[in-house]
Amino acid sequence: MNSVSPVIDREVTTERGALQALVTAFFALFCIVGLSLWGLPFFYDFMVRQFGWTRAQVTSGNAISKLIVGPAFGFVAGWMVDHFGPRRLMMGGILLSGLALVGLGSISTLGMFYLFYVFNALGYVCGGPLPNQVLLSRWFDKSRGKAMGVAYLGIGLGGAVSPWISHLLVERFGWQAALKLLGVLIVIVAFPMAFFVKDVPAQHSISPSTTLRPEIRHVFKKVPLYLLIAASMCSIAAVSGTQQNLKLFLSLDQHYSQAAATRILSLVLMFSMVGRLLMGWLADRFPIKYIMLLIYALVAAAIPFLFLAPAEAPMYAFAVLFGIGLGGDYMIIPLMTAEIFGLQVLGTLLGVILTADGVAEAVSPWMVGHLRDSTGSYTTGFGLLIGMAFLGAVIAMTLPRKSRA
Repeated sequence: MNSVSPVIDREVTTERGALQALVTAFFALFCIVGLSLWGLPFFYDFMVRQFGWTRAQVTSGNAISKLIVGPAFGFVAGWMVDHFGPRRLMMGGILLSGLALVGLGSISTLGMFYLFYVFNALGYVCGGPLPNQVLLSRWFDKSRGKAMGVAYLGIGLGGAVSPWISHLLVERFGWQAALKLLGVLIVIVAFPMAFFVKDVPAQHSISPSTTLRPEIRHVFKKVPLYLLIAASMCSIAAVSGTQQNLKLFLSLDQHYSQAAATRILSLVLMFSMVGRLLMGWLADRFPIKYIMLLIYALVAAAIPFLFLAPAEAPMYAFAVLFGIGLGGDYMIIPLMTAEIFGLQVLGTLLGVILTADGVAEAVSPWMVGHLRDSTGSYTTGFGLLIGMAFLGAVIAMTLPRKSRA
């Protein structure tokens, strides 16, 4: 009786720790990605109208900040997660994300706009997908895809409610005060969760001394790593270029009202929650390579519907397809990385992959905005995004096939 009790206690403790990690990841992603990253484009058209900035300028904040922060800190952040655990990095990232939105609510010049977007990018690198993916990958094994899908519902829910919260706050307080309030909300919701979460269960811990440096060097000689980076960069470019310009396209080009544009933006993120659950469930049952290919194909198939705007039916079809693809896009990368290369070097590899993805995520929206400014239409830019999505799907087909079953 006494010999069984400690085993039961450890199992209960592990289950509680895993649940706490899942809840923490959910709320961290809800705030840092859902409210901050996906929420900021809601305010771009206000900046264009008030400050007279171009579409390229308002989308360049994300581009410049990610190009500075990603290469400089992405690999370092991954190394820190592998050696010290994700908890400390997450807490710093949450504070930086909150500060960024408060600062962006106080700007009047492009210089300050770029400065606080750097803080936003730092918050994303330190508190966003990277540490949360490692946290979940260490706590969950057989149900890792399902856990990742549930946690990534936070992004969908945050992105779905962010336009409505922002719309209500803008109507009552103005767009700048709305940004400040969102920044405070991020810290209040996410920081306590990250403060109390445990980094990793004892039986899964990986000490710095036992992490194999030669194994990392061997991984960087493998072709599948670079195929995975290329495929993810193409698809992230298509997703980010579309999402970051969507509010500008609907509000300024198609003359949607703020309420109508809010409905489309919210619908995209609502269906992203469906996509995360669906793709997480599929990833636990079928080869992840094919789930990745399905996600990339959905993104490529959705963007052409934008050419049929301002008709409402095609826009709702776009929201459904793009939302499901968006839901699985960011989630599938850590699953595929862990499946091919294992957990010991997952943080380091995700640091590299997410840094490369950050470059694509940064450049794509700015390029599409610049093409709109120079040509007077989004046609060329959207065509480029469709091509990138298809290219990502083609590269994904060349990745190794490994089955979770």
